[in-house]
Amino acid sequence: GGELLIDLSIIIVSYNARADLERCLESLHSPAPSIAHEIIVVDNQSTDGSAATARRWPGVKVIEAGSNLGFARGNNLGIRASTGTSLLLLNSDTIVPPGAVDRLIAELNRHPDAAVIGPRLVDGRWRAELSFGPMLGPVTELRQKLLFRGQVNGVPVLSGIVERATRQPHAPGWVTGACLLVRRRDAEEVGLLDERYFMYTEDVDFCAAIRARGRKILFTPDVEIVHLRGRSAASAPAETRRAYRQSQLAFYGKHHPGWAPLLRLYLRLRGFHHKGH
Repeated sequence: GGELLIDLSIIIVSYNARADLERCLESLHSPAPSIAHEIIVVDNQSTDGSAATARRWPGVKVIEAGSNLGFARGNNLGIRASTGTSLLLLNSDTIVPPGAVDRLIAELNRHPDAAVIGPRLVDGRWRAELSFGPMLGPVTELRQKLLFRGQVNGVPVLSGIVERATRQPHAPGWVTGACLLVRRRDAEEVGLLDERYFMYTEDVDFCAAIRARGRKILFTPDVEIVHLRGRSAASAPAETRRAYRQSQLAFYGKHHPGWAPLLRLYLRLRGFHHKGH
């Protein structure tokens, strides 16, 4: 009956990245966001003691998934166990600077027509990450990859484009699930994240579903979060690549059915064999 309504639920899905998780939780406690919030860690059956580590923070609720559910199902599990008016999906490999969460919430509250907002993500050397984009399609995906690689490899002209793009507030097609703030009502109206995706593109899909209902996605350069990218992906490159390809096929099948056969052909030529579920 007397449910305490809180402003924000922070949901962190973690898989074998204990050091990252520890650093992320540390950053969320020093200092903690000033709005009423809860932190929920969904542990995807890590074998490195992540769950026990997370429990050392008295306020953190830990849900043990019992198997590796992947990103979409893991987040949905956390969302269903949460009560916040807004939801912050947060990667365990992020570090949240003081005040960032409060500023992100304030920014979303200034735009009632927006359902989702994403901050500017920077790496450990404060280089911007391309953390948003137009709706994924064959051409935009290629452009996105080019810019992303150029940024990672420090190609000056491409880094320059990314750097400039991430300085402008705008309404992109999607923002990354590594740090995505969404109103609970909007998330529930689209049925949360699509669980067909194990990892990758589920954030793009989620934003597409929200935009289809006439709601806006925002990117703000005024809030920065550090994203040290991909420890759990780095530990299993082949599996990661396969998961990415399978998500890509699912995404094209759903949003660009005309292109899906071409993508499958391309992947077959590249030697990728899709194992159907």
